[in-house]
Amino acid sequence: MKNIQTLIILIAIIFHSSILVAQSDTIQISDSTKTNIFVFDINKDIDPGMWRQTMKSFDEAKKANADYIIINVNTYGGMVNMADSIRTKILDCSIPVYVFIVNNAASAGALISIAADRIYMKTGAKIGSASVVDQTGKIMPEKYQSYMRSTMRATAEAHGKDTIVTETGDTIMKWKRDPKIAEAMVDPRIYIENVSDTGQIVAFTANEALENGYSEATVENIKELLIHAEIENYEISKYEPTKLESFIGLLISPAIQGILIMLIVGGIYFELQSPGIGFPLGAAVLAAILYFAPLYLEGLAENWEMVIFAVGLILIILEIFVIPGFGIAGIGGFTLALTGLVLSMVDNIIFEFEFHATEAVVTVLKSLLIVSVSIFLSFILSLYLSKKMLTSHAFSWIVLNSTQKKEDGFIGVESKQKELIGSIGIASTNLRPSGKVEIDDEIYDAISEIGFINKGQEVKVIDYRSGQISVMKTD
Repeated sequence: MKNIQTLIILIAIIFHSSILVAQSDTIQISDSTKTNIFVFDINKDIDPGMWRQTMKSFDEAKKANADYIIINVNTYGGMVNMADSIRTKILDCSIPVYVFIVNNAASAGALISIAADRIYMKTGAKIGSASVVDQTGKIMPEKYQSYMRSTMRATAEAHGKDTIVTETGDTIMKWKRDPKIAEAMVDPRIYIENVSDTGQIVAFTANEALENGYSEATVENIKELLIHAEIENYEISKYEPTKLESFIGLLISPAIQGILIMLIVGGIYFELQSPGIGFPLGAAVLAAILYFAPLYLEGLAENWEMVIFAVGLILIILEIFVIPGFGIAGIGGFTLALTGLVLSMVDNIIFEFEFHATEAVVTVLKSLLIVSVSIFLSFILSLYLSKKMLTSHAFSWIVLNSTQKKEDGFIGVESKQKELIGSIGIASTNLRPSGKVEIDDEIYDAISEIGFINKGQEVKVIDYRSGQISVMKTD
């Protein structure tokens, strides 16, 4: 037990030190005489990790007294709820936010880009195609598209209108970003003259976006972007993920999560095969910490999910060591442990709205598949390694190979028990059929030959076999 406590304390120190390093890795406040440009990237699928990184980037920008925030965007999309959170963050930000689309701003990426104060695109970049699809690419039903249309429309409308003076001298109000175009990026049924044909979802190239008010200019880099925005005498600071965040990103990858689950299950299996508390349990504890801690920091795992996993393990241990057979406690423990592992991978926000129902089912099934396959492989490998340890010379130092021969005085059981045949004793426990009996003030393991024997009944030893005496009631 002391070894486990030491291991847990050491791991806590390592995580605490990593967090301190992460907290110290911040952007320094810039020279107030220069315009401070803060840059960060959205260059992967929109998921809880990307949302967490975005929040941290905005916090760092405020600490650095940034005058402008530029987001380099290159994404094919991702989770709509996470994109909506990023969209809201951009719209509510007091610092002007510019988006520079380096290559793709598709689906959720288009929603994020439209939220920015200005959009710039690189030659060859694209924006649009924001219909809601499942993880197989299949178009979702109308109620999902309706939600996305309204979100895209509201985002475009949030930038308001410009006053335009026509050639005839008339004054009109025109949307800075046409909300109808934003809707057409979702719904192929919307027809806009000279923009989209019925049956086609809108997706703009850099030139097309510029012509239709969805880009300020086509530029090749941030320097050209700043020239177009007429920003001079500036300095750029860029957010870079810390070593801890990179490590967390590695740990929450499906492959590493699968390996950690295998270590958890395998460690517990080998610990149950050996007496006392040793290395296998320590490995299982370390793997559990490395599994749950990153998911907790990413906002995926909740306290209750880790608690039900722990309760599940406790029930399994009780079933094995305390409760005979394998019944409700064992089945319930396995179910709770499996549920804890699966739900820890799933962002709980997808359970809060009907809009995310299908997304929730797909995500849970994906997590269940990872956990189930990992547990199955862990059992197979554990059985294989157990056999190898008994036969391989490499593990001979931990396997008892000496032979205790009968001619050397070794016997498997006490010969005294064989001499008890015919003796009378008392059942010291219920025998159903196994239990214990007391004979001549000594306790022996026994089995009832016929029927159930209550505690306190008189019994007679009638046989001895397989290292155990057989008894029956005397009356």
